[in-house]
Amino acid sequence: QVQLVESGGGLVQAGGSLRLSCAASGRTFATSAVGWFRQAPGEEREFVAGIDWSGSTTHYADSVKGRFTISRDHAKNTVYLQMNSLEPEDTAVYYCATASLGLGPSSPEWYDQWGQGTHVTVSS
Repeated sequence: QVQLVESGGGLVQAGGSLRLSCAASGRTFATSAVGWFRQAPGEEREFVAGIDWSGSTTHYADSVKGRFTISRDHAKNTVYLQMNSLEPEDTAVYYCATASLGLGPSSPEWYDQWGQGTHVTVSS
């Protein structure tokens, strides 16, 4: 079991960039797949991006492909979500989660642990 601490959320203008960080404690994080999800008010939590244990395989939601990049730094036990060309529709609470069984389905139920969430607001 790992503990996840998220940071990097904030308020940005449309077209701007933001980098979210998901820092983990516990060495099992290094062998877990990690996903970023987001949830806007009144909407269901949706998959944004995922990365396997090695960082060699990544998946993205169609809505963010080409704009967002997920990566991980094993030395720092941290997974990042670089968000470029942000749009107002990207406004949401972003969550980091781990999947001990590897990179699989994009549904939240696949993931074992979740961070506290960090707010991202993109203004027009």
